[in-house]
Amino acid sequence: MLLAEIFRLAFASLMANKLRSFLTILGIGVGVFSVIGVMTFINGMRASVETGLNVLGANSFQVSKTPAFSFSPADWSRYRNRRDLTYAVGSRFKDILGEDARVNLQLSRWGKVVVYKDRRTNPNVVLRGTDENFITAFNFEVAAGRNLSPDDVEYARPVCLLGNDIVDKIFAGEDPLGQMVRIDGQNYTVIGVLAAKGTSFGGSSDNFLMVPITRWLTIYGRQFRSISINVQALSQEALPAAQEKAIGAMRLIRGLHPEDLNDFEIFSNESLIEAFNKIADVVAVGSLIISSIALLASGVGVMNIMLVSVTERTKEIGIRKSIGAKKRSVLLQFLAEAVALSLIGGFAGVAVGVGGGNAVAMVMHTEITFPWMWAGIGMAVCGGIGIIFGLYPAWKAASLDPIEALRYE
Repeated sequence: MLLAEIFRLAFASLMANKLRSFLTILGIGVGVFSVIGVMTFINGMRASVETGLNVLGANSFQVSKTPAFSFSPADWSRYRNRRDLTYAVGSRFKDILGEDARVNLQLSRWGKVVVYKDRRTNPNVVLRGTDENFITAFNFEVAAGRNLSPDDVEYARPVCLLGNDIVDKIFAGEDPLGQMVRIDGQNYTVIGVLAAKGTSFGGSSDNFLMVPITRWLTIYGRQFRSISINVQALSQEALPAAQEKAIGAMRLIRGLHPEDLNDFEIFSNESLIEAFNKIADVVAVGSLIISSIALLASGVGVMNIMLVSVTERTKEIGIRKSIGAKKRSVLLQFLAEAVALSLIGGFAGVAVGVGGGNAVAMVMHTEITFPWMWAGIGMAVCGGIGIIFGLYPAWKAASLDPIEALRYE
């Protein structure tokens, strides 16, 4: 028999049993969908994380009371019991590092409303208490006016810089410089406007207002406040030395003995990305395990369906072999049916998985991707499932004795 004729008969047999074929394809498609959907979303998240976590300036790292990521309740309990990084600690730390690095101190409160005359923002503004090094530490630029000065911080002046979202919301068509805005009943004079930076992880990076950290502490109190400290080395080459000096300075300020562990955390863009990648790898492995089980079950389903098909078509096989069909031709036909079922299911799973993963990515405002490698692996695995689980039914069909097959009822 010609190869084209073999495949034509294979697909004709599949179309003759549409419901059975559909259910088999569905089983394989679900298995492939689970891994492709997760991998599509994870790939998009990885790309977004590498972009979004680059909020720190070049050559920067952060010092904080707690780590950026931790999923152990016991660890979080231990971290919460650490001493706060107070403003006094941050100021002394800044003095020790001196000219070797730029140090930024920061505190934040969320859900604030900014009022100007009869206009107001939504209650989702971030109020940051910080210093003159914030804009370089977090890659912002002053679009108009001026930055905070050391004197503003020292004397706790009631001045502020506005993010671009706030300007668009309450200063449409007006120059905000020199105007008075109000937050929590406190008045602040606008001395500067920050250039728009865009979104990160689905949220705006421009929906905030920054005031001197000393003013922030005067209004909201100093008790139970742990500040975030950003350290920016003077160059990439000076970064390791700056980190070593920062650790030594913080241990000195905290009064730690040589045998004591650090009761603070230091992390950089690279360490944050590495931590996220470890989490993503765990999720990917879990998805692969679940998908492997689903695909194994689907493979058993393919074998079962093909065995049923062989039994139902025993007489057909006998007729074909009696008029000259070779054993190889019968084996190839049934193997083609099994592989076709698996590949169609794999293609459907890849299509729905990519669509579903990217739909979630769009909702979460992460990047849209196509996991070419995983799609290729998925299709190869499906082809392998068709061959492995379809080989025995195909061999059984090809091995039937034509005389016994013709007598089968």
